[in-house]
Amino acid sequence: MKYAKLGHTGLVVSKLCLGTMTFGGDGGVWKFIGKQQQEEADALVKAAFEAGINFFDTADVYSAGRSEAILGQAIRNTGLPRDEIVVATKVFGRVSMLVPEGAGAAETAEAERREKHARNISGLSRKHIFDGVDASLDRLGLDYIDLYQVHGTDPLTPIEETVEALDAVVRSGKVRYVGLCNMPAWLIMKAVAYAEKRGLARFESCQMYYSIAGRDLEREVVPMAKDQNLAILPWSPLAGGFLSGKFTRDGAGPNDARRTIFDFPPVDKEKAFNIIDVMREIAAKKGATVPQVALGWLLHQSHVTSVIIGTRTMEQLADNLGAVDVVLDAGDLAALDAVSALAPEYPGWMVDRQGMDRRGQV
Repeated sequence: MKYAKLGHTGLVVSKLCLGTMTFGGDGGVWKFIGKQQQEEADALVKAAFEAGINFFDTADVYSAGRSEAILGQAIRNTGLPRDEIVVATKVFGRVSMLVPEGAGAAETAEAERREKHARNISGLSRKHIFDGVDASLDRLGLDYIDLYQVHGTDPLTPIEETVEALDAVVRSGKVRYVGLCNMPAWLIMKAVAYAEKRGLARFESCQMYYSIAGRDLEREVVPMAKDQNLAILPWSPLAGGFLSGKFTRDGAGPNDARRTIFDFPPVDKEKAFNIIDVMREIAAKKGATVPQVALGWLLHQSHVTSVIIGTRTMEQLADNLGAVDVVLDAGDLAALDAVSALAPEYPGWMVDRQGMDRRGQV
């Protein structure tokens, strides 16, 4: 395993992070993503740690809190040393009551009531962040959270209120560092500037969708993150399984694949198949698999700190772990960059054009 610093902090994390969105799913959309229960989760967490992974990511909304509970129990069951691991979770979404199949009328009615009447059980207000961190700590069974991430953008709450609330949970000792997910570059920069001006805990990481088939992040967020020394933590690095190499242009694919039922995140499929064609050639040359090349491409990006992998089986975990040993040479990277490159967009193409003269002077 290889390691990197998280942004401009002194926290060291493994280059692969075990995502636990697959833990506990037995209702709603979660049953299509993964159904790992405690015994399976224990095995995955233990194997990941033994392979050198010290970074584990979950969220309060995953399976209505069950992912957090299962991860916390797995840490205890497997005896992972708390001071050697980094546990990340998130706040923002509505942690709805997950009604299991066969639930009674009273349980179903209570879930419906919360969905209908609740107004403050989501978002990034001071109230919800304070309530959310306590609820996550309770489900995880931990004394503190290493990385607490806002899971999205709240259109109702001023970013200043969110930053101040996050600073408060850091000062309380319940959280060590704070990060963000799925925010536009301008809002991230506004939050960082406000935190630094006021001497508050600032965002240290950006957990964002990023894959070789989805490089939109490179337009605005990557340059900003490099300038501000923010860690980039790609989620869905295999584009929801599309880059597994198991899908074909004629529509064939594994019947149990998540993409077959839950077609997310959005992908330009024809372009992605062209990328897979190139990755398949490189994989054959390297004695690797297509997913290992896709993950390896991300690991070769200097702005990427840790790639979040979500595995449903021990075999998938073993394959993903092999990505850290995939070495892509200049020719491989050039071929992958060419087939996956973003189309030029304004003002980017104008910035490049106008900067040519100045760059040529040094």
